[in-house]
Amino acid sequence: MTDHTTTVLITGASTGIGAACALRLAARGITVFAGVRRSADGEALQAQYPAQIIPVMLDVTDTTSIEAALVRVRAATGERGLDGLVNNAGIAIGGPLEVLPMAELRRLFDVNVFGVAAVTQACLPLLRMARGRIVNMGSIAGRIALPFVGPYSMTKSALKAMTNSLRLELDAAGIDVIVIEPGAIATPIWKKSTADTDALASTLQHDSLAQYAAHLDCIRRVIGEAERRAIPADAVARAVERALTDARPRTHYVVGNDAKIRVALAALLPQRALDLLHRWFLKFPRRH
Repeated sequence: MTDHTTTVLITGASTGIGAACALRLAARGITVFAGVRRSADGEALQAQYPAQIIPVMLDVTDTTSIEAALVRVRAATGERGLDGLVNNAGIAIGGPLEVLPMAELRRLFDVNVFGVAAVTQACLPLLRMARGRIVNMGSIAGRIALPFVGPYSMTKSALKAMTNSLRLELDAAGIDVIVIEPGAIATPIWKKSTADTDALASTLQHDSLAQYAAHLDCIRRVIGEAERRAIPADAVARAVERALTDARPRTHYVVGNDAKIRVALAALLPQRALDLLHRWFLKFPRRH
């Protein structure tokens, strides 16, 4: 699947990276099934490329929703099958792992990991027909975990493992599986995840929570700085386009200078030294 890519399903296409991917692929003449949870979001996307973008209502945590979306995709693609699946839908929330409610951790995994697995399983018959490709939206946080974003990092690390396993399992079928690993990208997920984390923290009653106050202030400062220097979502969309259309795609694409620097440092430094660097950079309080 190179220049013959004609149909792609994207989950989480309402805003941010998903919307950027939908618009970029549509501009190339590819038919995009844009998975959204609100009809208004789908209509806004379709208005920009009426001939190329087909909105489909899709909640990756709902089996019935997935099945209904696949009925539409199957009807449109017929016996040719589906050339590409971009598993982009995801959520983020942070906080100390010591106090994070298990219900919140399960919700993260339900969307970021189990939702990806469910959509992939549903799409595989169509992907086999076209010898298509699967592109999973990971994160540099899945490689290098920072404190207080552990829940998100855990899901993206699991997604990377899923990608690597699937690539080998589906090799004989001619289906390539690729992961995109962005750094700081300018999308609504920053404000939404910060708001969700703050809202969650305000409801928690835990003896240890107060001990993290200084650390959390440091994290908020760093997140604010990262948000200000974040690069446009189209930078990720370009990597997704390459993953779907290059004759010989990479197994992973790291996007953003900040992500590339973190990968290089992780390769050079032993873990203890990397921990020390992180504590210095985050300006964490010294150990008692």
